[in-house]
Amino acid sequence: MIYLRLFFEFFKTGLFAVGGGLATLPFLYAISEKTGWFTAADIGDMIAISESTPGAMGVNMSTYVGFSVKGILGGIIATLGLVLPSILVIIIISRMLEKFKEARIVQKIFYGLRPASTGLIIAAGIGVAMETFLPGSKITSLQSFLDFHWERLLLAALLFFAIQKWKKHPVIYIAIAAAVGILFKL
Repeated sequence: MIYLRLFFEFFKTGLFAVGGGLATLPFLYAISEKTGWFTAADIGDMIAISESTPGAMGVNMSTYVGFSVKGILGGIIATLGLVLPSILVIIIISRMLEKFKEARIVQKIFYGLRPASTGLIIAAGIGVAMETFLPGSKITSLQSFLDFHWERLLLAALLFFAIQKWKKHPVIYIAIAAAVGILFKL
Protein backbone atom coordinates (compact mmCIF):
# COMPACT_ATOMS: atom_id res chain seq x y z
CA MET A 1 0.00 0.00 0.00
CA ILE A 2 2.89 2.38 0.73
CA TYR A 3 4.16 1.89 -2.83
CA LEU A 4 0.79 2.93 -4.24
CA ARG A 5 0.75 5.98 -1.98
CA LEU A 6 4.28 6.94 -3.03
CA PHE A 7 3.27 6.65 -6.67
CA PHE A 8 0.04 8.60 -6.20
CA GLU A 9 1.60 11.46 -4.20
CA PHE A 10 4.35 11.98 -6.76
CA PHE A 11 1.98 11.46 -9.69
CA LYS A 12 -0.10 14.39 -8.37
CA THR A 13 3.07 16.41 -7.94
CA GLY A 14 4.23 15.64 -11.47
CA LEU A 15 0.82 16.44 -12.89
CA PHE A 16 0.40 19.85 -11.26
CA ALA A 17 3.94 21.16 -10.68
CA VAL A 18 4.19 23.32 -13.78
CA GLY A 19 7.55 25.02 -14.08
CA GLY A 20 10.21 22.48 -13.20
CA GLY A 21 11.95 21.29 -10.06
CA LEU A 22 11.37 24.34 -7.87
CA ALA A 23 7.67 24.21 -8.65
CA THR A 24 7.54 20.79 -6.94
CA LEU A 25 8.50 22.32 -3.59
CA PRO A 26 5.01 23.39 -2.47
CA PHE A 27 3.85 19.85 -3.21
CA LEU A 28 6.76 18.41 -1.24
CA TYR A 29 5.84 20.56 1.75
CA ALA A 30 2.27 19.24 1.48
CA ILE A 31 3.51 15.63 1.24
CA SER A 32 5.71 16.25 4.27
CA GLU A 33 2.78 17.51 6.35
CA LYS A 34 0.41 14.80 5.17
CA THR A 35 2.68 11.74 5.39
CA GLY A 36 5.50 12.57 7.80
CA TRP A 37 7.97 10.85 5.46
CA PHE A 38 10.35 13.82 5.82
CA THR A 39 10.45 17.20 7.56
CA ALA A 40 10.47 20.73 6.18
CA ALA A 41 14.14 20.93 7.15
CA ASP A 42 14.81 17.78 5.10
CA ILE A 43 13.51 19.63 2.03
CA GLY A 44 16.38 22.09 2.31
CA ASP A 45 18.81 19.16 2.37
CA MET A 46 17.03 17.58 -0.59
CA ILE A 47 17.39 20.81 -2.57
CA ALA A 48 21.09 21.00 -1.79
CA ILE A 49 21.65 17.36 -2.77
CA SER A 50 19.43 17.61 -5.86
CA GLU A 51 21.16 20.75 -7.08
CA SER A 52 24.62 19.27 -6.61
CA THR A 53 23.93 15.94 -8.32
CA PRO A 54 23.27 15.26 -12.00
CA GLY A 55 19.68 15.19 -13.17
CA ALA A 56 16.50 17.14 -12.80
CA MET A 57 15.84 18.53 -9.33
CA GLY A 58 12.27 17.23 -9.03
CA VAL A 59 13.30 13.76 -10.19
CA ASN A 60 16.23 13.67 -7.77
CA MET A 61 13.99 14.72 -4.87
CA SER A 62 11.29 12.15 -5.68
CA THR A 63 13.94 9.45 -5.93
CA TYR A 64 15.43 10.54 -2.60
CA VAL A 65 12.06 10.48 -0.83
CA GLY A 66 11.03 7.15 -2.36
CA PHE A 67 14.36 5.59 -1.46
CA SER A 68 14.28 6.90 2.11
CA VAL A 69 10.71 5.62 2.57
CA LYS A 70 10.93 2.21 0.89
CA GLY A 71 14.42 1.58 -0.50
CA ILE A 72 15.34 1.11 -4.14
CA LEU A 73 11.87 0.02 -5.26
CA GLY A 74 10.36 3.02 -3.45
CA GLY A 75 12.78 5.33 -5.26
CA ILE A 76 11.86 3.85 -8.62
CA ILE A 77 8.12 4.03 -7.93
CA ALA A 78 8.22 7.64 -6.66
CA THR A 79 10.30 8.69 -9.67
CA LEU A 80 7.94 6.95 -12.10
CA GLY A 81 5.03 8.64 -10.38
CA LEU A 82 6.63 12.05 -10.86
CA VAL A 83 7.63 11.65 -14.52
CA LEU A 84 4.66 9.68 -15.87
CA PRO A 85 2.29 12.69 -16.01
CA SER A 86 4.88 14.64 -18.02
CA ILE A 87 5.28 11.80 -20.48
CA LEU A 88 1.52 11.46 -20.91
CA VAL A 89 0.94 15.20 -21.22
CA ILE A 90 3.79 15.61 -23.71
CA ILE A 91 2.40 12.83 -25.89
CA ILE A 92 -1.10 14.34 -25.81
CA ILE A 93 0.07 17.92 -26.33
CA SER A 94 2.48 17.05 -29.13
CA ARG A 95 -0.34 15.40 -31.04
CA MET A 96 -2.76 18.26 -30.43
CA LEU A 97 -0.40 21.23 -30.54
CA GLU A 98 0.58 20.75 -34.14
CA LYS A 99 -3.09 20.96 -35.01
CA PHE A 100 -4.10 23.78 -32.63
CA LYS A 101 -0.89 25.77 -31.91
CA GLU A 102 -2.22 28.87 -33.65
CA ALA A 103 -5.52 28.70 -31.78
CA ARG A 104 -6.15 31.68 -29.53
CA ILE A 105 -7.27 29.51 -26.60
CA VAL A 106 -4.00 27.53 -26.64
CA GLN A 107 -1.98 30.76 -26.57
CA LYS A 108 -4.10 32.01 -23.66
CA ILE A 109 -3.58 28.77 -21.74
CA PHE A 110 0.21 29.06 -22.06
CA TYR A 111 -0.02 32.74 -21.12
CA GLY A 112 -1.82 31.73 -17.90
CA LEU A 113 0.57 28.89 -17.07
CA ARG A 114 3.62 31.17 -16.93
CA PRO A 115 2.44 33.23 -13.92
CA ALA A 116 1.15 30.05 -12.26
CA SER A 117 4.58 28.42 -12.42
CA THR A 118 6.21 31.67 -11.29
CA GLY A 119 3.89 31.81 -8.27
CA LEU A 120 4.71 28.21 -7.34
CA ILE A 121 8.42 28.91 -7.57
CA ILE A 122 8.15 32.09 -5.48
CA ALA A 123 6.09 30.30 -2.81
CA ALA A 124 8.65 27.51 -2.70
CA GLY A 125 11.52 30.00 -2.50
CA ILE A 126 9.91 31.78 0.44
CA GLY A 127 9.37 28.46 2.21
CA VAL A 128 12.98 27.43 1.72
CA ALA A 129 14.20 30.88 2.81
CA MET A 130 12.12 30.76 6.01
CA GLU A 131 13.43 27.29 6.87
CA THR A 132 17.00 28.37 6.10
CA PHE A 133 17.07 31.67 7.93
CA LEU A 134 14.62 30.95 10.75
CA PRO A 135 14.33 27.15 11.12
CA GLY A 136 11.16 25.81 12.69
CA SER A 137 9.59 29.12 13.62
CA LYS A 138 8.43 32.52 12.49
CA ILE A 139 9.39 36.01 13.65
CA THR A 140 6.88 36.60 16.44
CA SER A 141 9.00 38.28 19.10
CA LEU A 142 12.24 40.12 19.61
CA GLN A 143 13.89 36.83 20.65
CA SER A 144 12.84 35.04 17.46
CA PHE A 145 14.09 38.07 15.50
CA LEU A 146 17.45 37.73 17.27
CA ASP A 147 17.47 33.98 16.48
CA PHE A 148 17.33 34.81 12.78
CA HIS A 149 20.37 33.39 10.99
CA TRP A 150 21.82 36.67 9.64
CA GLU A 151 25.07 34.97 8.66
CA ARG A 152 23.14 32.65 6.31
CA LEU A 153 21.39 35.63 4.76
CA LEU A 154 24.75 37.33 4.27
CA LEU A 155 26.18 34.20 2.61
CA ALA A 156 23.11 33.93 0.35
CA ALA A 157 23.39 37.60 -0.63
CA LEU A 158 27.14 37.33 -1.32
CA LEU A 159 26.61 34.23 -3.46
CA PHE A 160 23.76 35.92 -5.32
CA PHE A 161 25.92 38.92 -6.19
CA ALA A 162 28.89 36.68 -7.10
CA ILE A 163 26.69 34.66 -9.45
CA GLN A 164 25.39 37.84 -11.07
CA LYS A 165 28.87 39.32 -11.48
CA TRP A 166 31.04 36.33 -12.48
CA LYS A 167 28.52 33.81 -13.86
CA LYS A 168 30.67 30.77 -13.08
CA HIS A 169 29.37 27.21 -12.98
CA PRO A 170 26.85 26.66 -10.12
CA VAL A 171 28.98 23.84 -8.69
CA ILE A 172 31.64 26.41 -7.81
CA TYR A 173 29.16 28.39 -5.73
CA ILE A 174 27.79 25.24 -4.10
CA ALA A 175 31.34 24.21 -3.14
CA ILE A 176 32.05 27.69 -1.73
CA ALA A 177 28.83 27.62 0.31
CA ALA A 178 29.63 24.13 1.62
CA ALA A 179 33.15 25.22 2.60
CA VAL A 180 31.81 28.29 4.40
CA GLY A 181 29.25 26.12 6.18
CA ILE A 182 31.99 23.76 7.33
CA LEU A 183 34.30 26.56 8.44
CA PHE A 184 31.71 28.62 10.26
CA LYS A 185 29.08 25.94 11.04
CA LEU A 186 26.25 28.08 9.69
